[in-house]
Amino acid sequence: MKATTLTPLGEKLRQLRDARGVTQAEMAEALSVSSAYLSALEHGKRGLPNWAFVQRIVGYFNLIWDDADELETLAFLSHPRVIVDTVDLSPNATRLANLFAQRIGDLSADDCIYLENIIAMLIEGTAPALQPATRNSAGQVDESESS
Repeated sequence: MKATTLTPLGEKLRQLRDARGVTQAEMAEALSVSSAYLSALEHGKRGLPNWAFVQRIVGYFNLIWDDADELETLAFLSHPRVIVDTVDLSPNATRLANLFAQRIGDLSADDCIYLENIIAMLIEGTAPALQPATRNSAGQVDESESS
């Protein structure tokens, strides 16, 4: 049986509740939602909360500046069903998106953090230069070309 996992937003909400000694039921009542909804949101069983609801959470915990921004970012990054549109992107981008979609469940939490850091470095232009892989006609890395 697969362990129940939290979204990034759910993880943050749990940390905030624990730090303040608040139960999920108490928080749900204060926000005028059911505890079932709050639980589903935290576990990715619901879509993204709207901006107004995130602001209610920010107000409930009395978060300011960076903490409020972090919560908004985590809410945006917690959608349980991601769609990646690769129309007009390169074949390599489409291959990568499909590979992630098919295999992301095989990655550990540490693997995900590692890949997140690599992607950030690539976007920032700070990643070390790598020799591009040669691919065969099936799109698989051609090991015979590696040195």
